[in-house]
Amino acid sequence: MKRVYLDNASTTVIRPEVIAEMARIMSETYGNPSSTHSFGRSAKVVLETARKTIAGLIGAEAREIVFTSGGTEADNWIIRSAVKDLKVKRIITSRAEHHAVLNAVEAIAAEYDIKADYVHISATGAVDMEHLEVLLQEDVYTLVCLMHVNNETGVVLDLKATGQLCHSHNALFMSDTVQAIGKEMFNIQELPVDFIVASAHKFHGPKGVGFAFVRKNIPLKQLLYGGEQEKGFRAGTEAVHQVAGMAKALEMACAGLAAEKAYVTGLREYLIDSLNAAFPGYKINGAGSSLFYNIINVMLPLPEEKTAMILFHLDMKGIAVSRGSACQSGSIKPSHVLSEMLSGEDLRKPSLRISLSHNNTREDIDLFIEALKSV
Repeated sequence: MKRVYLDNASTTVIRPEVIAEMARIMSETYGNPSSTHSFGRSAKVVLETARKTIAGLIGAEAREIVFTSGGTEADNWIIRSAVKDLKVKRIITSRAEHHAVLNAVEAIAAEYDIKADYVHISATGAVDMEHLEVLLQEDVYTLVCLMHVNNETGVVLDLKATGQLCHSHNALFMSDTVQAIGKEMFNIQELPVDFIVASAHKFHGPKGVGFAFVRKNIPLKQLLYGGEQEKGFRAGTEAVHQVAGMAKALEMACAGLAAEKAYVTGLREYLIDSLNAAFPGYKINGAGSSLFYNIINVMLPLPEEKTAMILFHLDMKGIAVSRGSACQSGSIKPSHVLSEMLSGEDLRKPSLRISLSHNNTREDIDLFIEALKSV
């Protein structure tokens, strides 16, 4: 039985070249980058070269890149420091955000006794920009946290328009760009964004490493206390091999982006044609909004009783898809993102997230459709 992986929004296969680069660093450049001897200096060169590479690929300055363990840590650090150190008095977010933002906002707002407001989400999953503008008219120092590409539906937020609106009201703007980095070209100097975050395992790099972009001259302070690593922003010995692997993965993703995006877009169109033929009456959750090219969330015209077992059935057929964020895969609750978009009746129907990469083929789509037919 051929196994088919269609869950690339959850994590991606590490590129062989990235594995080779990490293995080389682990075997050859094992010094502590904070050490002053030659072994440490060699590791420091690897670390700072990776920082410059990543910064150059997104149009940032090297000093604006801070390495973290991934998107969750970066989200928590930025939100906490904005409140604790920058004296933000309110956070605006949406209830369709990743839980790395939602749970952090809830906890930090309660801890510091500040207000958290939630912008409305439309039936297509888009942020209600008119409601955001209304919220921003309140004269209070605010951090806005809205993700660029929704990890469950692929609904895309216009970063430029959102950032301009935030800055026109003197609000800071943070965007969780985990699903977009490595799949879209960024020039951060042309975007009115104060903070973005990324996670290497979403663009065919290693797990356990990511980065935050912090606009220069914004005085965040550390989340972890200890040494002076990462310019004092993030204590702890840096995982040099993981950082090097992340830089290699992002470099390769950007170099092949045009061809890979065209290929994945073609696969998505083939998937939609196949669904139209096999399941007339299915719906794309988020249709009507701008959708990202590698994620499609579909509501299937199947009986409600199929919902609970559909993932198990597909897994038995060797097909890996999801009902939403992998971080919530153990939950029996309906998707919090779809709960914001769908009626109670539609929410009970089986919905699946299919997320594609350049490693997928039309045969994968065919096998998925055939397995779905047998549910």
